[in-house]
Amino acid sequence: MKKLLLIIYLLIPLTFWAQHLLPNEEVIYSFETKNGKKMTLVKDKNNQYIQYRFGSPNKIEMEFPKERTKESWKKFHYNSYWRGGGIQNAGMEIDNLSFNHNGYDYLLFRTYHAKGEVYTAGIIIKDKKGKETRIKGNYKTVKGCICNLEETKMIEREDIGLTF
Repeated sequence: MKKLLLIIYLLIPLTFWAQHLLPNEEVIYSFETKNGKKMTLVKDKNNQYIQYRFGSPNKIEMEFPKERTKESWKKFHYNSYWRGGGIQNAGMEIDNLSFNHNGYDYLLFRTYHAKGEVYTAGIIIKDKKGKETRIKGNYKTVKGCICNLEETKMIEREDIGLTF
């Protein structure tokens, strides 16, 4: 009976990830928002596609792009900045990934600032008029790193500016 309960206990988290992560995928970067939503950036294990997903643990509210093809990689733009040296040099790390969907600009970010040991994560959405909406991520729930995108060799660093 204890083994059965343990198995059920271990499977419960998998049901929450069911729509955010398919069996052929791995998480590049994810976090939960302050209001309980989940952002997940995934890629096919063989780099066949990359996809952004956002929604509640049980329902995907937005998926971009819809098509899961190699062309999906071209729809994202990546930039990062790293300055070492700790507090004395105002050390920091900033990672950005952007895309455009239905006339809205989306920017996923992750930052670290040595002064104060400050970590942040979130999403910035700009409409056609430039109005900005910020969705704060709960940094304690962050998994992965946008910075790992370079390792895939599927996306190159671009000068898209740095925002956080």
